[in-house]
Order: sequence, then C-alpha cells, then structure tokens
Amino acid sequence: MDAARQTKIDGFDPNGVGLKNGHFIGLPFTEEEARLVYLSVPWDVTVSYREGTSRGPENILEASAQLDLIDPDVPLAWQIGHYFRPSPADWLSTNDALRQKSRSYIEFLENGGTIAENPDMAAILEEINTACAGQVRRVAAATAELLDRGKWVGLIGGDHSSPLGYLQSLAARHEAFGILQIDAHMDLRRAYEGFTYSHASIFQNALQLPAVTRLVQVGIRDYCEEEVSLAQEQNQRVRVWYEQDRQEAMLQGQTWHKQCQRIIADLPKQVYLSFDIDGLKPDLCPNTGTPVPGGLTYYEALYLIKQVVLSKRQIIGFDLCETAGTGHEWDGNVAARLAWRLGNLCALSKGWKA
Repeated sequence: MDAARQTKIDGFDPNGVGLKNGHFIGLPFTEEEARLVYLSVPWDVTVSYREGTSRGPENILEASAQLDLIDPDVPLAWQIGHYFRPSPADWLSTNDALRQKSRSYIEFLENGGTIAENPDMAAILEEINTACAGQVRRVAAATAELLDRGKWVGLIGGDHSSPLGYLQSLAARHEAFGILQIDAHMDLRRAYEGFTYSHASIFQNALQLPAVTRLVQVGIRDYCEEEVSLAQEQNQRVRVWYEQDRQEAMLQGQTWHKQCQRIIADLPKQVYLSFDIDGLKPDLCPNTGTPVPGGLTYYEALYLIKQVVLSKRQIIGFDLCETAGTGHEWDGNVAARLAWRLGNLCALSKGWKA
C-alpha cells in the first residue's frame, strides 16, 4: 500500500488546479492508499433547533476543492494520504425518514404535549431510540473496521450524537483515554427530549465508558442546571472551562497560551478530540444547528490542539460535527479547513514525518 501511495505522490502536482475529482481537496488517494480516512456520518435525527447537519459531510467535501495544500505546522501534510468517504446512501435515507418523525415529535413536546397521554408519539419515540441505537452500532462497526486496517480515523458528522459508536470502538482498544471537547454546549443532558442518543446527551453517554477517564470541555457557554450538577458530581473526571471565565481571564491579561497549558494539564497521554463547530464564534459557522454568541476564534482552537501535540500527547482519533449542510458554502469552507488541519495534527501526534 505504501508503494501505491508513493506512486500517487510522485504523479501529483500540489501546486496545480484544485481538482473536482470527488476526493478531499482533490487529492489522488483511494481509501486503501490513504493513512487518514474521514468517515462521513450523515445523521441529525435528534437535533432540537436547526436541522441540515446531516448534509454537513457533503458540504465539507464539496467545499474542500478550494483549499490549498500547505499546512504551516505539518510539512508535506498532503503526502499523509487523506481520503474522505462519502455519506452512505442508506444512512442518509434512514436519517431523512426518521427526521420527519422527530420533527413532529419535538413540535409536540414544545407545544406542551405529554408522551404518557399520546400513544402515537410514544411509538415514534420508541422507533427513533431503536433506530439511533442501530446507528451507533453501525458507526462502531465502521470505525472498528478502519482501525483494524491501521487507518487513522476522523469522523465527520452530522450532529454531535454521531461519534458515540467511534468512542465505543476506541474504548475497546484503549484501556484509558481522555476527551478534549471544543463546544458551546456541555452535551451532558440525560436522554434530552426522551432521546437516549440525543445530540445533547453525547457526553452523558460517553461517560458510561470506563475507558473515558477524563472529559475536558472548552468554549462552554450554553448549559443547564442538570449538566452543571453532573459535572460537579464527577469533578474528578469532568473539567469544564467556561467561556465567560476564559474571556474574563484574557481581559485581565492572562494569555491564551497560559490557559492552554492549564487545560492540557488536565488531559491524559492519549486524547480523543471532539470538535463541535459551534465551539467557534458564530461568524465562522453561522448556519450550524445551535449557534451561540461568543466562542473561540479559528486560530485559538488550532493553537490549543497544536499545544496538545507539542505536549507529546497522542491524538487517537477526532470528530468534527454540526457543520451546516449544502447551500451554506461559508460553513463548509471553514469546516473543510478545520478537517484538514485536525487530520494533519492527528498525524503529527502519531509521529508523522515527511
């Protein structure tokens, strides 16, 4: 496989026209030849505000044709071999059918409906929970298969429920690891709106995995009492860096570099990176599912992740979720650049050398 990749490297012009060949940034590699595989998970069944992130992977892949290939932190990064697996058609069709039902169910709740008094809505909830459990299993199987083949995996959602199966696959392979979560939300609700696998419950579910020894949340600025209580109850395991505190510290003269060092000190040697794009300032992701004022700049986020790598911690996997779908070119443009840089930093932490 290395010989096939090298042949592609030798024949590719990194200074040429961006090719619209259906591959990430127009790169020439097949999935078999690539070291790093981006796995599309087109799923937004349980989103509670704006839908459309199921088409986020498609938007990112389409926008990536406009990217250039120099990464200032990772020399010759394109030679790693990146491949973006398109969204599976059956996952998309299942998502769309269920999304129609969840839309009516959520509207019923928002209008004050009670599930115990409405058997039809109770049946929809049961159907969605069963289907979401099946989707978690599919993601677990897909990521396990890629990991077994020695691939580095970056999961591209979809809403933030998308990576739970990936975390399960990693938990089966690693005795202990931490999660660095960049996000506007804590996502620690217990079965939000009755959905066991809600996008707002991803880290409540992830904490059920004993291998997840630490959850470090950055950019948090929209949350409820239930989530704060859970974080406080698990204060040996969950560390929250609230955005208001971060901003006030910077206004008082504390540098972002110093704060990054304190954040990183909470992480173990092996780290999974979970990046909800709404952790960034909304002008960078205006059409994401649940935008919130405030947040990190593009370079603040990348600086934090770069410092994780420089600390000699290893990024064992990552996800990028909640990108708006096709028709929102700017959101896709920003997310494509993030996916590129995240993949390269992941490779660097694994010992990539050109």
